[in-house]
Amino acid sequence: MSELATSPDTARDEGPAVEETRGLWVDGWADLRRRPRFWIAAALILVLLLMALVPSLFTSVDPAVGELSRSRQPPGDGAVFGYDLQGRDVYARTIYGAAPSLAVGFLATLGTMVIGSLAGLLAGYSQGWADSLLSRIGEVFAGLPFVLGGIVILTSLNDPGEIVGAEELVFQVVLTIVVLTWPVAMRIMRAAAIETAQQDYVKAARALGAGPFRIVLRHILPNTLAPVLVYGAIQFGVFIGAEATLSFLGIGLRDPVVSWGVMIAEAKDRVQDIPWALFFPAGFLVVTVLAFVMMGDAVRDALDPRGR
Repeated sequence: MSELATSPDTARDEGPAVEETRGLWVDGWADLRRRPRFWIAAALILVLLLMALVPSLFTSVDPAVGELSRSRQPPGDGAVFGYDLQGRDVYARTIYGAAPSLAVGFLATLGTMVIGSLAGLLAGYSQGWADSLLSRIGEVFAGLPFVLGGIVILTSLNDPGEIVGAEELVFQVVLTIVVLTWPVAMRIMRAAAIETAQQDYVKAARALGAGPFRIVLRHILPNTLAPVLVYGAIQFGVFIGAEATLSFLGIGLRDPVVSWGVMIAEAKDRVQDIPWALFFPAGFLVVTVLAFVMMGDAVRDALDPRGR
């Protein structure tokens, strides 16, 4: 009889969270489809993903091969973006540079959201010593200037003149960005978790004897994902710009990795002689950051109307 008595209450307890979550995502998608900004950003991102995943669709030239006889040749029939100082095709390098830049942005966004969300859920739901400890740790990392923190971390990971592989370079840059940015995601998730924990359906679940893990997984997490996803969508483009900044300073990606930040760093001292070697990768970088920021703004307006 006890099971028959409590099962309807349990069903009513779980209903509001599920229905609210479904309504949020369905209404959000319906709102997104009506926004031209979303479709423009989606089209740009699709082209960028094709460039990163299948660069052979756009060029058959090896970006690492250079001929000094073609050094500093301007854009023309042979190369639509011209050649750099080493005689390498700037167009081919720009196409192949999409993959590392997008990989850093995606992995850094994923790492920041996962670590920040877990810390924010723990801090927001516990409201005890764990909240105080995580908040103080987050304040320490959030107080570090990004460029200074990046210099300290990346120079500590490598010895001067040490040769580092492409995968390790990407991992180091992603790790640096995640370490310096996760507190923002934690604060967003913490605030959402505190607000959601005060809702009636969460109090009802707790009164019916649901454990903390079940409450967090079934009730709090589904109703706190939206603001973190909005943050992640916007930060994707920001993190791509952060990778370019670190590479420009000579502490991020470098040879043998081909990225837009690396190309800009290589061309910055020769901008008067070969401006096309800097302007084209910089232009692709600006368009990419703009596309993801536009996508993030559209997602924010659809899923988080209060943040408009």
